[in-house]
Amino acid sequence: MADLLAPPSPMGPSPDDGDRLRALVAEIRAVTADVARLQATLIRRRAEVMQIALAEVARAGSRASREREMPIRSAALEIAVATKSHDLTVQRELDDAYTLTEKFSSTVDALESGRITLRHVQAVLETGVVIDDDETRRGWEEVVLSRAERDSPARVRAFARELAESVQPEGMTTRHARAARARGVSVRDLADGMAELSVILPATVAYGIRDRLRRQAAVIRASSRAVAGDGGTDELATGGPSHASSDGDPDSATGRLPGDTATAADRATASRADTPRASPDERTLAQIGADLCADLLLTAAPTIDPTTEATCPGGLGAIRAQIQITVPVLTLLGHTDAGAAVAGRSPIDPESARHLAAHAPGWDRVLCDPVTGTVLEVDRYSPSAAQRRYLAARDQHCRAPGCRAPLTRCQLDHNHEAQHGGATTLTNLCHLCVRHHTLKTETAWSVTQESDGTLHFRSPLGQRVTETPPPRIMFLPDSDGAGEGHTTGTSTPPDAAPF
Repeated sequence: MADLLAPPSPMGPSPDDGDRLRALVAEIRAVTADVARLQATLIRRRAEVMQIALAEVARAGSRASREREMPIRSAALEIAVATKSHDLTVQRELDDAYTLTEKFSSTVDALESGRITLRHVQAVLETGVVIDDDETRRGWEEVVLSRAERDSPARVRAFARELAESVQPEGMTTRHARAARARGVSVRDLADGMAELSVILPATVAYGIRDRLRRQAAVIRASSRAVAGDGGTDELATGGPSHASSDGDPDSATGRLPGDTATAADRATASRADTPRASPDERTLAQIGADLCADLLLTAAPTIDPTTEATCPGGLGAIRAQIQITVPVLTLLGHTDAGAAVAGRSPIDPESARHLAAHAPGWDRVLCDPVTGTVLEVDRYSPSAAQRRYLAARDQHCRAPGCRAPLTRCQLDHNHEAQHGGATTLTNLCHLCVRHHTLKTETAWSVTQESDGTLHFRSPLGQRVTETPPPRIMFLPDSDGAGEGHTTGTSTPPDAAPF
């Protein structure tokens, strides 16, 4: 029977689209070459700026490293202002440009002629800067450039690194010791409230960390699936697959002969079979590894701890992570879904912000102009440790009229309520016991305070009571009756502990 279906047309653009696509590819190639020429010009101009700054450093003659760097920092800031960049980024660009023109001039020439791209240049710089000998480096650069003109930057980087290792005149031990001095930790902000934590470590340590995290993640995944009944339960529990013996040997899974009476463990297992199983961990191995890494870094104590109680009470393990977050009031209340940030720069999701705020040891309230957004005033909701010490020494007990409840049963009250604009200052705080604090907050009782700590209470009926701070020193009448009004010595109040 003849095929009634028309043969499928070959995949690909139509003739018109094909011509347009070829023209676009050619145009992109030409523009890429033009961009490369401009980038080469930019590298040369940056190198010239660096040369001027270095000449100024040489004229200064100072031996202090910070003073010698000032001309370079100043030049970097000048460019940063002109280009709306960060001066640290500009300073790195100046340093790289100077290194390229001084040590890899052929690479800059290749970029200027459009034979390679800026990514190729970066690969050459990163892998070749470790070669100190000028003659060796020039030969290495020539070979790498011939590869760069016909291959991708990623392949060129791998090839260049291997070649640099083979021609490196300096031993690996010396180079590794020098490179290890660059180890450190950095954070790069990502989108959607995420960030990338980077750690520069010796390769053996880095790969060891990754291996441990991966194996721990695999165990967590296997354990989760075993508990949820997703296969592998017997193997995980016994160390091998379960199967019954047919020749009278002990069962490989239970260690009992066929016909043995079921043990209590068997009955417990049977009863658990009727209960709902836990759901398996749905995280990927990469996600589990990331969560493990965060958990270990945030909570674990270092193995090597050279501190003492005098230098670090509780040891290094007692140090906890601290971050500063900014949360708009409407986000905190759940009315909006944006605006929260870490340290005012990296956005975070509102749920995390509200969780952190709920457990924060203290808040700084920032009052802003509703139109311009300019900060008008900043205060902290939770008193600082220094404020607490001062107020404890000043108040000694509950400051409500007639009450002497000890400080252990008191709370610090904002006389002018914080939610109504009251500041967390010494002249707006005092100790009130739970009873009087609740009374003052929930009823029409009000309190105002003078600069010396004197409190003025006003009742709902209009009564006014003044409470002065209790004295720390009390003068007592002369015990020998030397005369009325005579006082001698000092004493702590009878019902107060010495200060």
